[in-house]
Order: sequence, then structure tokens, then C-alpha cells
Amino acid sequence: MSQAISTALPAVQTIRELADVGRQVRAHRKQQGLRINDAAALICVSVDLLSRLENGAGGIRTDKLLAVLDGLGLALVIAPKDHELLQRLPTGPLADFA
Repeated sequence: MSQAISTALPAVQTIRELADVGRQVRAHRKQQGLRINDAAALICVSVDLLSRLENGAGGIRTDKLLAVLDGLGLALVIAPKDHELLQRLPTGPLADFA
């Protein structure tokens, strides 16, 4: 049974820490109606890795991070901090989508 996400998720967010990535990953996985074990199987990563990522734990290899993002339809974008588009993005933490 999937839970509805009650808080609006920003389409784009400035990431300040790994926990921000984890909240985005969890929120997008849940928006797609995927349980963690199903998402991990579809992306070809372990449930443990996906869980650690969603919980903001360190030690995630970059290639695995990129595979998870790609598998959930997300992209990593690098830009200068002072770029005008970044000035309009949400910077606060997202609600925890536990």
C-alpha cells in the first residue's frame, strides 16, 4: 500500500547535504508508487544501498548514486552558486517523507 505525499515536493532543489539527496530520492520513489525493494530491483542496486542513500548516509559510490538518480528519472545538475537560476530555487530542507 503506498502512502500519499501531502507536502508539495519542489521540482528542483539546491542540495546542501547528502540528506537532501536522500529526501528527494525517497519522495520521487514514493511518487512513482514504488516500494524500496521494488525500486532497488528495477535500478539494479541493493535495498541496503538505496536505504542508506534515502537516509543520508555516506559511503555511496558516485556511479551508484547516478544509477539511482537515472533509474528514478532524476538528474544531477552542476552550476555556479551565483547563477541566476539557482537564486530562485528552494534552499531549505524538505519535509521528511518517511
